[in-house]
Amino acid sequence: MHHGNRHGRSEEARQSVLEAADGLLVEKGFAGLTMEGIATRAGVAKQTIYRWWPSKTEILLEAFIDDAADYLTPPDTGDLATDLRRHLRRIADFLTKTDAGAVFRALHGQAQHDPALAERLREDHLVGQRERDRQPLLKAINRGDLPATTAVDAVIEQLVGPIYYRVLVTGEPVPRKYTNHLVTQYLART
Repeated sequence: MHHGNRHGRSEEARQSVLEAADGLLVEKGFAGLTMEGIATRAGVAKQTIYRWWPSKTEILLEAFIDDAADYLTPPDTGDLATDLRRHLRRIADFLTKTDAGAVFRALHGQAQHDPALAERLREDHLVGQRERDRQPLLKAINRGDLPATTAVDAVIEQLVGPIYYRVLVTGEPVPRKYTNHLVTQYLART
């Protein structure tokens, strides 16, 4: 993907660029975010950024994917209800209260007009996130807490879909009471 210079990318410079992009997006919005601004904030040359990323969208996408993988790995307490409640809460907090969530919302908005970005979001984020979202259910199946016939992907859509709907469509808040209710409803049906 990124080729970097002949000496490779400095991880410190990479992190500075990703953090600068996150912060500037929150401050200035997608339209106000520039490669020049990112370079200045990160303390690196603009040419260095262009050598590693062809566009601000690519920087934001990499920052978001890194953040999501770190933040959105579900807990494993051995109790399905607890794991689901904590995981849904973290998803809601991530999407609504973090710089990475602002990046996701901006990328999602941009993807409405950029089919290549939409495909990258699906391939680079959604596939990995769906696997993380499935973990509490798969572990519960392995423990015998859920039937082996559980339609895991359908359950994920029922639990996670309403959070994304509120964040991306209605703009309604996603309080803990709401995410807990999603889990309670699901468990009542199992």
